[in-house]
Amino acid sequence: MQAEQASDGLRFSWPTRVYWEDTDAGGVVYHAQYVAFLERARTEWLRFRGHGQEQLRHDLDLVFAVRAMQLDFLRPARLDDLLAVTVEIRACKRASVVFAQSIRRGDELLLTAEVRVAVLSAGSFRPKPAPDALYEEFKALEVPSQRLPQVEKQRNSG
Repeated sequence: MQAEQASDGLRFSWPTRVYWEDTDAGGVVYHAQYVAFLERARTEWLRFRGHGQEQLRHDLDLVFAVRAMQLDFLRPARLDDLLAVTVEIRACKRASVVFAQSIRRGDELLLTAEVRVAVLSAGSFRPKPAPDALYEEFKALEVPSQRLPQVEKQRNSG
């Protein structure tokens, strides 16, 4: 299992396996665990891009905090499934980033998410503009919204 970057350099995919600790009494992934999968993928995306969270906090007094999240649960993941959690930037502003994320099992779309993340000062937890270089890097990675047709197609076929 290793991370994959799409050929266009815009979509990142992080593999994760479903373990017993991720499931509920019904034998499927507990809904809150999907949030952890999404968080890990965003963290690994940052690391892949050369920006460890601790380094950002220490060197730039910068942290990211989830401000809003919208999840659409389409199908359940189950014990031992190998999942791919994707990360794309939908919109980037100086003090916020909107990510489009998905979780798939092979070609099957299980979940879509839109996650708004605030850029904050690590010391004060107040909004802080991203440094120019980081902002420009993220801005160049924006992908226009193409998620809805995928979701509608998946819904209509299931």
